[in-house]
Amino acid sequence: MTEEKKTGAKASSNKSKKTSAKKPVAKKAAAKGSSTRKSKTAKSDVKAKAKPKTSVIRAQTPRMKQVYGEEVVQVLAREFGYKNPMEVPRIVKIVLNIGLGEALESNSAVGAAVGDLQKISGQKPIENRAKMSIANFKLREGSVVGTSVTLRGNRMWQFYDRFVNITLPRVRDFRGISRTSFDGRGNYSLGMRDQSTFPEIDYNEIDRMRGMQLTFVTTAGSDEEGRRLLELLGMPFARVDDPVGAI
Repeated sequence: MTEEKKTGAKASSNKSKKTSAKKPVAKKAAAKGSSTRKSKTAKSDVKAKAKPKTSVIRAQTPRMKQVYGEEVVQVLAREFGYKNPMEVPRIVKIVLNIGLGEALESNSAVGAAVGDLQKISGQKPIENRAKMSIANFKLREGSVVGTSVTLRGNRMWQFYDRFVNITLPRVRDFRGISRTSFDGRGNYSLGMRDQSTFPEIDYNEIDRMRGMQLTFVTTAGSDEEGRRLLELLGMPFARVDDPVGAI
């Protein structure tokens, strides 16, 4: 009996030793798991902080476009009885053109005209070339006869705002522009005597004065609708009784 008790006591003592030896291992594993979790969370926080925030660029709507959408559309729909807002006339594009007859004799005229037109419009112009040869005018096919640029979208509205509110008031003895320079389909054409009236042009850097033609293309179906559209957008038309001078 005594031997059996001794063997039982030894076995129980061995089991207690094994369990006591296993407990710290579990504690160490738990400590390792908590440390790895902490390191993972710390790494994720560092990555989240390191990621750059994506900046969203929002283009501002031009002021004249806002005026058209908030005021002009309602006035035109009320005056002409448009049932659908899409029927209201609007400006589609603005075309600026400079004729270069002098380019046949001067090689620097093309570069100067292109540079001036680029400063005025903020867009690179294209060179217009002759489609046929005319001996009486000393004109050869392919030679540069002018430069032009077409403005659409936000650049068109921004240019229109500058032209109406800054450029035209700078014209000397300005009394308004002609009311009859329409083509019968609501498109308006205007001629400028020189480019020095534009604020983007420095008078001291001009090699010579060059005329310029501007065409405002609209979706109007008649001259009356086109005239009213431009008038509501601030175009300074002369009165019927007032004389119109050259711009």
